[in-house]
Amino acid sequence: MSDRSPIVDALRRAPEIVVPLVREAPAEILKHRPSANRWSIHEHACHLAHVHGLFFDRLDFILANPSPVIQPYLPGEQDPDDFLLKMDLNDSLNRYASDRKLLVARLENLSDDDWSKTAEHGEYSIYSVFIMFRHLALHDFLHAYRIEELLLQKNVV
Repeated sequence: MSDRSPIVDALRRAPEIVVPLVREAPAEILKHRPSANRWSIHEHACHLAHVHGLFFDRLDFILANPSPVIQPYLPGEQDPDDFLLKMDLNDSLNRYASDRKLLVARLENLSDDDWSKTAEHGEYSIYSVFIMFRHLALHDFLHAYRIEELLLQKNVV
């Protein structure tokens, strides 16, 4: 297994990048969608807070079961179109930062065996606790990049 410390560090630091980035956005562009099937800054930020529960649940499930099977989460198919738009942005950003602290503390206490535990996943050929949290770190930065793209677009509104 690869060194997990860069992953835990990336997870710890992501809110320090994402939250100020979202706060930088003018109110008039926060909920602006670039097209019908693309999310706004508000939606990207709220999504990051929303998925924390999913990762806590997945971690508990993998650690507690000898042969766990993880169902994919497909927000575009499983949630109503306005699900994220209805969330309070400030509450979501605060929850994202506070939940992330709890998650990092939990990850820092996992054993090597815990990090190596695997699960079957509906979308991926290999899935483990390590891969799941590497995926979450990359997921954070994917959404941060999308937020920055929207923030920097010319002639948005």
